[in-house]
Parts: sequence; C-alpha cells; structure tokens
Amino acid sequence: MALMPAVAVTLTAFAGAVLWTIYISFTNSKRFPDYAMTGMKQYFRLFNDELWIRSLQNMLILGVGSLASIVLGFILAALIDREVRGEGIFRTVFLYPLAVSLIVIGIVWRWLFNPSVGVESFFHSIGWNWVHFNWLASPQTVMYGIILASVWQSTGFFMALMLAGLKGINPEIWRAAKLDGVSFWRLYFEIIIPMMKLTFVTCVILLSIGVVKAYDIVVAMTNGGPGGSSFVPAYFAINAYWLKENLGYASAAATMMLLFTVVLFLPFLLSAVVRRRNAG
Repeated sequence: MALMPAVAVTLTAFAGAVLWTIYISFTNSKRFPDYAMTGMKQYFRLFNDELWIRSLQNMLILGVGSLASIVLGFILAALIDREVRGEGIFRTVFLYPLAVSLIVIGIVWRWLFNPSVGVESFFHSIGWNWVHFNWLASPQTVMYGIILASVWQSTGFFMALMLAGLKGINPEIWRAAKLDGVSFWRLYFEIIIPMMKLTFVTCVILLSIGVVKAYDIVVAMTNGGPGGSSFVPAYFAINAYWLKENLGYASAAATMMLLFTVVLFLPFLLSAVVRRRNAG
C-alpha cells in the first residue's frame, strides 16, 4: 500500500504520457490536440520527409562514431586497472566531463571549431595556414564535429563501467595467465574481453539509447544547421512542434523514437530473462 502513490504517479506521468503521445500521432493535431483519428497519415508523411530521413542517417552516423567512446573507455580502464603511471590524471581528465552539462560542452566545442577564435585560428597564427578545423560550417563534416564532442563527454562514463567490469574479474585469472606466459594481447582479446561481454553489451545499449535521444549537444553546437544537415530524431520532433506547430507530426516522430528504443532494449531484456530462468 505504501507504494501505491508512487505507482499511480508513474502510471500517470510516464505510461499515460506515452499512450497519449501515441494516440495523438494518429490525429491531425496542430498547435493544440485534436482527438479525431486520421489513421497513419502522419507516419506516411514522416517517411516521405527528406529531413526525417536525414535525421535517421545522422542518428546512425552518430551511433557508429560514438562507439569510439566505448573503445577508448576500455583502453583507459585497462590502463588504470594495471596501475599505469599517471592514472590520477586519466581519472580527472576523462571523468570531469561527466560533471558538465551537454549544453556547456556543446558551447565549448562550438568555440573550438570557430575559425575566428578556436583551434583553426591558433594554427593560422603560427603559420600553419593549411589547417582547417571549421567542421561545423560544412554539411559533410558537421556530424564529425558533434561526434568528437560526444566522444569526449561520454568516454569517462564508459571508462568507469569498464573499470568496474575489470575489477570484477577473479585475480587468479591474471596470475594464471602470467604464470602460463600468455602475451598481453592474447590475455585481453582471448580471455578478458570475452569475460566482459555483458559489460560491453550494457555499454552499447546505454550508448544507443543516448544516441536516439540526443538533443542538447546538437542545439548547443549547430542548432540543426547548416541547412538542416545535423538534424537528429529528437531535434526533429521538438522542431516539428515548436517551429511548425504540428503536434501530431511531432508525436509521430516521438513514437518512432520510442520504437527505436524498445527495439534496442528488448533483446537485452529477453536475454536477461532467459539467463535467469536457466540459472534457476
């Protein structure tokens, strides 16, 4: 009984809001809700919108590029776990971004990419005029700039997860590998990494969910530009409502984002249930 208020609030604020959004996506709602059903009209329009297709493409680019944060996180965790000199610096440098909001990080990286005052300006001041770092101004490179900022922000988080996974490995495995003369690379690629499979899967799922809902970093760095070339699904959905004042269209985009998240999360949930049943 003590949990009933919390359950009621959760069902109303979360499940209720999700169901309402899905329902509105099947209506012709504009600035305000219109509860008359119009079928799949908004979804047909959505997948015929070049900007939405570009948003999906950018989401995939951002997801693939951001995998570098998991790789870097594992490398840093392995260095710290082996007590390499300077591990305190690694911890500080790569965990610090977690304490900073994505808006602030986006503004800082936008400044770094600014050709007048950023990295490009510095290299030009020392005579390296061939260096060009204005990635955010070009549709061909803008997503790479966002990926770079995202990787810098999230690497510390994945480093912490990987370090927790490494600390959970039985110390006897390290000793046995050392006595058997197993090389460094074989130890990690054939023993340690396979043992951390669930940690890697967890990191990939968390990264994927973060990519699907990516919004803050895009707003701070490009605001969807140049020419809509850095739109992602979350930015598209919010833009569809606030600028186009089309609630039904925005709800359809938001519903598709929910579907992407379910597709990413459901296999992991099912595998966890199967493992628990097998263990039982």
